[in-house]
Amino acid sequence: MPNRREFVKYVGKAAAGALVGGYALDRLVHAQQSGGRKIWTVGGQRVRTIDVHAHTGWYPEVWELLKGTKLESVHVLGTAQGNKYDHLLSAEALPQRLQAMDAQGMDIHALSINARHYVADDRGLARDLIRVQNEAMAKMVAMAPDRLVGLATSTLQFPDLAAEQLEYGMTKLGMRGGSIGSQVGDDELANPRFDPFWAKAEELNAVLFLHPGGPPEIRSRVQGNGMLTNIIALPLGTTIAISHMIFEGVFDRFPNLKICCAHGGGYLFSYPARSDNGCRVFAENCTHNLKKTATEYMKQIYIDGLVFTPEGVRHLVAEHGASQVVLGTDWPYPWMSDTVETVLATPGLSDADRIAILGGNAAKLLGLPPA
Repeated sequence: MPNRREFVKYVGKAAAGALVGGYALDRLVHAQQSGGRKIWTVGGQRVRTIDVHAHTGWYPEVWELLKGTKLESVHVLGTAQGNKYDHLLSAEALPQRLQAMDAQGMDIHALSINARHYVADDRGLARDLIRVQNEAMAKMVAMAPDRLVGLATSTLQFPDLAAEQLEYGMTKLGMRGGSIGSQVGDDELANPRFDPFWAKAEELNAVLFLHPGGPPEIRSRVQGNGMLTNIIALPLGTTIAISHMIFEGVFDRFPNLKICCAHGGGYLFSYPARSDNGCRVFAENCTHNLKKTATEYMKQIYIDGLVFTPEGVRHLVAEHGASQVVLGTDWPYPWMSDTVETVLATPGLSDADRIAILGGNAAKLLGLPPA
């Protein structure tokens, strides 16, 4: 999160009317309330900021359920062998989460859990795990309902059960959508066996937040220095998953399916024209009679703006449109401490674009009432 020196420096630039990306920062006002919560306005309008990429987990109820099972020692929720940030995922750490949100000026976190539970191959255990996990998340949301919303997890390895879990999460637990991984065992998301789940998501008008795992077949090539298992493998996982969904006709079968991808959508959305030209140049390798071009299907996909620089955000917007970009921080992992400022400093955006990216687009996706 920004420290006091960074905050004062930013306010000083704003007071001086500095131009960042051609945008006068004196038109962007942020103030500290008595409780220390940073509030953002754009063009004089109060902006509701929504982070769609905010992790949670470490629920004691889940670990109690897994005791004595073969999943007990598996890194199922990313916490069994976690790192120095993982303790912040828990409901017990909610005060620290809210403090960090206040300091960053983030009004709402959309909570999700990475899909490591796909390894549960026992249907009964998978059913119970997701029930306990989603109910624990719902309890956490209820602790701060004006600041948190939940995205239901589901056992996509059992698609019919996953459909039931998504419906239960949204209709009974108040979840605002679902979360999915980029691969289920050896199966791509484009496999027709997942169609019952896509159909249910479409029926519920649910947004599905896709947080990738690294493709297992490249694991040996991303070992060593530099944390390539994350910085290369995760965006690649999204790129492969969405490309298969496009070219295998998932979005033709489910034209109202809404996917929101982490990490700027992987590599696909900053380099989309190659996807169109592949079928133009090598038509014999594109055997499905798709109704649209690849880039047209991409327009029903949303991406977070976790690309680190104003120029990165500008390029995503130029290629994909401001209406398809939302905020994402990857909280609690400190990839960015100035997510909002990055959007404010992005050149070429209108006030309406900034308001949409900071929270307007996500509010529509999550079905939130007006602020």
